[in-house]
Amino acid sequence: MELRQLRTFEAVVRHGTVTDAAHALGMAPSSVSEQIRTLEKSLTVALFERGPRGMRLTGAGERMLAWAHRLLDQAEQARREVTGQRRTLRLGALETIAATYVPTVLARLSERRPDVAVQVRAERNRDGLLGDVAAGRLEAALLLDTGDVLGELGFAPPPPLAFLDIAPVPLALVAAPGHPLGGRPGLRVDDLEGERLLVNVPACSFWMAADQILGPGLERVRAGGVDVMRAWARQGLGISLLPEFAVTAELASGELVRLGLPIPDLSLRLVWRADREALPGLRDVLYAASA
Repeated sequence: MELRQLRTFEAVVRHGTVTDAAHALGMAPSSVSEQIRTLEKSLTVALFERGPRGMRLTGAGERMLAWAHRLLDQAEQARREVTGQRRTLRLGALETIAATYVPTVLARLSERRPDVAVQVRAERNRDGLLGDVAAGRLEAALLLDTGDVLGELGFAPPPPLAFLDIAPVPLALVAAPGHPLGGRPGLRVDDLEGERLLVNVPACSFWMAADQILGPGLERVRAGGVDVMRAWARQGLGISLLPEFAVTAELASGELVRLGLPIPDLSLRLVWRADREALPGLRDVLYAASA
């Protein structure tokens, strides 16, 4: 096996077809196909099932993918150590929490591991972040979740991922000043009957949290991101479940009021691929970022 064959194999898995992998690698499709055939010949097993819709991994291919990730990671680690380069942690984060929580994580990591450089990429799409962690394009990602199992908020993470909760993320159910339910303590979900709930998209963490906390009964009105939901709530177009950090100023100024329904926190969760913990020092770096 050669490292270039493993990189090509990983690219075909990631992109699904030889043509797309060749485009991403800057190679001819025939060269990609030849490297895959050579790798399969050296292993004496088929790694892919070829079909009209692309390439699908066989059982042997699934096992090979885990090894390819590890071998390529170790080769990169060896290159950095031999050339004296600093370890780089590629960290992804949901845009919603990037400005508020990522600076704290970076400061913590810098204090505990000054030998580590960090590249941060903020994304709107949780599935994209999780996919990049699973594929090894990111070492870790920060996202919002709840419960004792990854994805309990309502999404399906790719295996095998590990996680650690870093901090609670309080939520607030807010409305415009003068709302009939404003100032009433001890609200129950039934008291919200007939209200319009301002939301973003079904994959949004706060939509998922609303499904769990408020149930499906409230009419959902798609407003947009956090900024739009906050602005529409200020104008009395509905109520909204938002992260407390996004409405602190409005609650203090009276532009929004908090409705008195008990709302559990979400968790800021650091997620990484469990099988990469075997890389020298990676687990230590991740825990330094979260300690």
